[in-house]
Amino acid sequence: MTLRLVIFDVDGTLVDSQGDIIASMRHAFAEIGAPAPKDPAVRGIIGLSLDVAMARLAPDLDASTHDALVEAYKRSYMSLRAQAGAAQSSPLFPGTRAMLDSLAARDDLLLGVATGKSRRGLDKLIEGHGLHGLFVTHQVADHHPSKPHPAMLHAALSETGIDARDAVMIGDTTYDMDMARAAGISTIGVSWGYHPAADLAPDHLLSSWDDLPACLSRKWPNLQSEVPA
Repeated sequence: MTLRLVIFDVDGTLVDSQGDIIASMRHAFAEIGAPAPKDPAVRGIIGLSLDVAMARLAPDLDASTHDALVEAYKRSYMSLRAQAGAAQSSPLFPGTRAMLDSLAARDDLLLGVATGKSRRGLDKLIEGHGLHGLFVTHQVADHHPSKPHPAMLHAALSETGIDARDAVMIGDTTYDMDMARAAGISTIGVSWGYHPAADLAPDHLLSSWDDLPACLSRKWPNLQSEVPA
């Protein structure tokens, strides 16, 4: 039996966190007295590490101001999450939990995460949604260069002992797709995320999680059995 690795992005792919992200970004810019970026611009940087995101949103500001924005954003985001709880602050997209449970129950598939979130942020999300034990590898922004650098995926492959040809990256942004291509990993895009689906150019595009079983079976025709819906 050949083990395969399915790696998921988090924000915009598994959970809808844009409400708190946009609110926290507005708060951060207000705290330094600068005009907040428009909502589409904020959605456009979701998935990047915060230092890279701030530099992209405010290229005319200096590095120390970017650092201040990062810290203000973190304070606001943690406050909003504490008030509502992680599950309400970043709800799972429809069908996500059932899909994860179904894949995790298989003995020929491993699941992983590669996210622009911090270790703390991912831990809070996993705790809030009761996702403990579903993912065998957690790659976060604390330990790697920002997407689309492939370091996260190289680490996931190394930790699991899986070859790139036996892995797939599922995400909603061009950063996810570019990261996967740089690592030699096949790409699956989702249409419900924060970058326009037309910009992703993935190997496969999902319109719902119901499409994933057939997609994986097409990629790996010799899976142990049909991936359950």
